[in-house]
Amino acid sequence: MIVWLIGLSGAGKTVIGRELVEILRAEGQSALFLDGDILRDVWRDLLGHSLEARRRNHERISHLCKVLDQEPRLHIVVAALSIFPDLQKWNRDNFRRYFEVFIDVPIDVAIARDSKGIYTKARQGLLRDIVGVDIEFPRPPYADMTLAPSMLAESPRALAMRVRKRLGDTRTV
Repeated sequence: MIVWLIGLSGAGKTVIGRELVEILRAEGQSALFLDGDILRDVWRDLLGHSLEARRRNHERISHLCKVLDQEPRLHIVVAALSIFPDLQKWNRDNFRRYFEVFIDVPIDVAIARDSKGIYTKARQGLLRDIVGVDIEFPRPPYADMTLAPSMLAESPRALAMRVRKRLGDTRTV
């Protein structure tokens, strides 16, 4: 199963994704966490953050997941910004079991959580190609689950438990 967490930078994708992997492993299941930012470093080609570079990164992550999806007992949890509905559809069409979670954090909340300083630098004109500032963030049209703004006061663990509950039986895929 591929669980793909989508949201703005600062939405909590990474921390919720790591919690979800811990929950699955505590159940005795095999789970792997893939973070879009970390994979950018793995590719080692200084991909950049233009719209085209973001598309390429998403395609790379999707194709890596397709390879990993061949192992039926392995669950992959992906934390990636994911701004391309056509690639989200590709995921749905090409993975054995795909579950998409939209972490619906309003931009003002993401800005307040800006631990990397991305939004601050973008507003100062020091960074370009920032989703939510000069690149539009389209809401995922077919998310299987949305973590609504009203839920976001909960702990990352509680949010991961909500996702886990919605996944249902993951032992047989």
